[in-house]
Amino acid sequence: SSPAAGRVLLTVSLTSPLSLLLDLLPPGVCNLLNPAAIYANNEISLGDVEIYGFDYDYTLAQYSNLLHSMIFNTARDILIEQFKYPEGLAKYDYIPGFAIRGLHYDVQKSLLMKIDAFHYVQLGTAYRGLKPVPDEEVIELYGGTQHIPLYQMSDFYGKGPSLKQFMDIFSLPEMTLLSSVIDYFITHGIEFDQVHLYKDISDAIRDVHVKGVMYKWIEKDMEQYILHGDEIYAVLNRLVNHKKKLFLITNSPFSFVDKGMKHMVGKNWRDLFDMVIVQADKPNFFTDRRKPFRKLDDNGSLQWDKINQLEKGKIYKEGNLFDFLRLTGWRGSKVLYFGDHLYSDLADLMLRHGWRTGAIVPELETEIRIINTEQYMHSLTWQQALTGLLERMQMYQDAESKQVLLEWMKERQEIRSLTKNLFNPQFGSIFRTFHNPTYFSRRLVRFSDIYMASISCLLNYDVNFTFYPRRTPLQHEAPLWMDQLCTGCMKTPFLEEMVHIR
Repeated sequence: SSPAAGRVLLTVSLTSPLSLLLDLLPPGVCNLLNPAAIYANNEISLGDVEIYGFDYDYTLAQYSNLLHSMIFNTARDILIEQFKYPEGLAKYDYIPGFAIRGLHYDVQKSLLMKIDAFHYVQLGTAYRGLKPVPDEEVIELYGGTQHIPLYQMSDFYGKGPSLKQFMDIFSLPEMTLLSSVIDYFITHGIEFDQVHLYKDISDAIRDVHVKGVMYKWIEKDMEQYILHGDEIYAVLNRLVNHKKKLFLITNSPFSFVDKGMKHMVGKNWRDLFDMVIVQADKPNFFTDRRKPFRKLDDNGSLQWDKINQLEKGKIYKEGNLFDFLRLTGWRGSKVLYFGDHLYSDLADLMLRHGWRTGAIVPELETEIRIINTEQYMHSLTWQQALTGLLERMQMYQDAESKQVLLEWMKERQEIRSLTKNLFNPQFGSIFRTFHNPTYFSRRLVRFSDIYMASISCLLNYDVNFTFYPRRTPLQHEAPLWMDQLCTGCMKTPFLEEMVHIR
């Protein structure tokens, strides 16, 4: 780590074979991904960042999976008691690991499914209720194709005319409840209106949040629900010690945030922040100029006076980004904002205002641990090899060759399914379909400069660290399989026929 060591390393790299340079690296350093690392979509230097902004839920405060069961059970009971749904629904419990984030739901067809970055449904990942829908039926439902037309897809905020995308972590119990209710109706032969069903479940889930039920559970047992508290304090304290300005913009109410932050950071947590904005109504906070800021007193009661400045240590409610920018002057790439919802937290800030953005993706930790397993690496390597063989050998048209190709295709499909099941038996990885990025993954790349499993990952990097995205090859830049290295001299089997055509 000394300057002298750096000069030696540079000299070795310039004058000696690559093998000598690799000998300087500790064994296995390049083999495994680090779940606590930060991954870059865009080059960003933390040294240029002067102001750090944070969402609260699932960004500063990460919650245990127990919360999902509570949300599911409460919303299910609301359906039964207030919406008069069948009592038999009470037998359904939350199924951990049934759904994953980023799925789409076709309201008219009652289909929950995973869609890739090119708007294709990944076959084998379409569910009606708790049961998979056969591939043939999915294709028939969409007019003989797996493709979902653009006009049906979600809009900028994941709310299309007929397809809804579930993008936040709180949506996991909602998807499971939706699937459970549909399962009950189908099993019992009960006809239902798809639009009313979707709206009723959305309203029941919303009531759990809006009426403050969820907040009471968390406040009652912080130790059980909130994760990484000590690490959050360490991150915020470190940034303040390096003269960074901090602010918080959350949709949650002040009393809830105050209790959570006191639990994680301490009773003087507000001293760390230059600005705290609660009940912000994101994403409208970023786009709607109509709501002015209102000040809260130390007890959380609303003040009536006009806001002409945003003062350190004070709490503000509602407001809008345009007034925020005018009153603070915090603009452009010197601001880095962290959130877990790609649409509500990050999209507008990056595309409209040029802020830097960091996505918090808690699922990343589990997915990387799976990627690091020998089973996954072996499956992926053999899958890549088979794909390369299929591409090269498809020129052979005799009966025996065709039979071999069919067997390879079958084996490739089996390995792809096995690899998918390592992540989630129903829907696979949140980042990939079999080979393409998911719709979620494409949005992650588009709306975030960096992404990580938790805010605590910042502790692994210097405050002036520069993140460099890896130059991953475009399809025409580098071979995907080793046997493509010699494609320049690959014989084209139909070349002679093409000559006659000319």
